[in-house]
Amino acid sequence: MADQTHVLFVEDDDVIREATQLALERDGFAVTAMPDGLSGLEAFRADRPDIALLDVMVPGLDGVSLCRRIRDESTVPVIMLSARADSIDVVLGLEAGADDYVTKPFDGAVLVARIRAVLRRFGHASGGEKPHEDAAPVSGGLLVFGDLEIDTEGMEVRRAGQPVALTPTEMRLLLEFSSAPGTVLSRDKLLERVWDYGWGGDTRVVDVHVQRLRTKIGQDRIETVRGFGYKLKA
Repeated sequence: MADQTHVLFVEDDDVIREATQLALERDGFAVTAMPDGLSGLEAFRADRPDIALLDVMVPGLDGVSLCRRIRDESTVPVIMLSARADSIDVVLGLEAGADDYVTKPFDGAVLVARIRAVLRRFGHASGGEKPHEDAAPVSGGLLVFGDLEIDTEGMEVRRAGQPVALTPTEMRLLLEFSSAPGTVLSRDKLLERVWDYGWGGDTRVVDVHVQRLRTKIGQDRIETVRGFGYKLKA
């Protein structure tokens, strides 16, 4: 059990909760399954899981609010589960700090693939992944863009000398931009590099994370190039 990835799964539908828990356990995950947001929050604080799967519509404390509570306390990866691909709930979940989402009904293999992709990203981020060799000028692992400083070895960001708290996904996104300042990166390319999607993904994930990153490092630091993508101002 000690070396198993621990998943917190919050879902109020008994059939979906039990079937998904069994499927995840068959794939080697240790799962704590809870039927509502309040018990999910208690389980999160007690167990400190490696990743959280949160259904948007759960009683007591809805999934979006639970995600905000978790994000206030931790950078643990969060995947939201939503019944509608075009629902505003998807965007609300991402804005609350979720790293990705999966639409219900979902295939168990797809969910496992998403979980593993998120965990790989977080492993890379916490392990000190460095930007590409053609990055902005580096001195001792430090990238400087005006008042923005990125320590690629310590995985820390400062703006005007003040520390900026980024989630691992936000850090990976910033590292992608900083590895090629002034170069336009398409949403699909960012999905591939940051979210590890070998298949098509919803580009709203990129848009919301870019907006969250802008609020932390400066709204004008990342420029939108209409019809193409985004770039970090050199």
